[in-house]
Amino acid sequence: MARLFSERFLHALEPDERDLLETARRLVREHIGPMAEAVGRQDVFAAETFRLLVDHGIIATAFPRRHGGSDARQRLRVRLTEEFARACSAAASLVTGADLSCRAIVAGATPAMADALLPALCKGEIQAAFALTEPGAGSDVRNLATVALRDGAGYRVSGSKKFITRANVADWYVVFARCRDAGQPGGPARADEPLVALLVDRPSPGLWVGEAVPKLGWYGVPIADVRLQDVAVEPGRRLGREGEGFALAQDALVRARLGHASMALGRAMGAVEIAAAYCGERSLFGKTLGAHQGAQWMLADAMTRIEAARALVDAAAQSYDRGDADAPVQASMAKMYATDLGMQVCTDALQLTGGRGYLQSFPLERFFRDAKLNQIGEGSSEVHRTVIGRDLLRRAGDAERNPCLPEGKLTTDY
Repeated sequence: MARLFSERFLHALEPDERDLLETARRLVREHIGPMAEAVGRQDVFAAETFRLLVDHGIIATAFPRRHGGSDARQRLRVRLTEEFARACSAAASLVTGADLSCRAIVAGATPAMADALLPALCKGEIQAAFALTEPGAGSDVRNLATVALRDGAGYRVSGSKKFITRANVADWYVVFARCRDAGQPGGPARADEPLVALLVDRPSPGLWVGEAVPKLGWYGVPIADVRLQDVAVEPGRRLGREGEGFALAQDALVRARLGHASMALGRAMGAVEIAAAYCGERSLFGKTLGAHQGAQWMLADAMTRIEAARALVDAAAQSYDRGDADAPVQASMAKMYATDLGMQVCTDALQLTGGRGYLQSFPLERFFRDAKLNQIGEGSSEVHRTVIGRDLLRRAGDAERNPCLPEGKLTTDY
């Protein structure tokens, strides 16, 4: 059956990638979509949805082939995330969450730890959580206060983490901390101390994981607080070298930002599909709502902007897959634009469906609540605007000068 939105991105996928995307579409039609309302009713871990994604090879796309995964391109993963988000934020979040929670393990674990953890993570037998955000530090990693004291060859970690996705169901935590010698003076962590990523397992003495924290939307993927008090970490559980914590976090966050962007667009596509179907049936002043120019223009603007944003996200995914140096800022642009657009489209779609759209029994109420977090998670839109603006101005001095400008300084008269 024909789809409302363009299928042009399928041409860029390999046959096996298209097959997996078709599997995702079948899952959405037969299982994920019908289950979405129930999943969105209470904020407990969507275990059945997760199992479906594992059993059909979707979670495996985040893992290397040698550990049972498919090592998929981001260009495919953004399409998968978009597909699931058309119906269910929890399903889409579980796809992107596999990157955020496990990427640092894939990139930085010792061979022994990788062999011990990655096959089980890929099969969904165990789960991991990405423990970066703190009460005083989120997007600004320089303010991290968690400290890892060198204790012989290992570490002793103390600090607090908040808003950690799936922390209450995780078996392992990727904890980011500032590193210092045990004999050094105490006090707050400093930005000049090396950032280190450490693996902490759930049974570790001194590790406390709280109950799920109530939130507005994104039910099915709960968040919880994590506290560490003098938690011992063996040297073999360090990811990468000391000082590589930022690079490991950045890599995971770039992938997660692409995930947020594609999730926002998938939800926006679903909102337009729902609103357009409603407009074709609702009668208003003697004709269908869709026959009124005002409704047509709202839908036209939404569809055009979504298609433009899909192209931006696809380009950013290609940039990451090629290993381009500017992939992080490309991901920031895609994340900022797509998530802001997603919120606007869901708002407009709910407006078009009126009182029906506001009911909890209608999916747009859930879409509307879920859309907001994409603008906040993995760096708010305002943070990404700052990142993009700073990058632009940093490069402007060395970039090719516009040919309309004269030689010399622009601040002098001419």
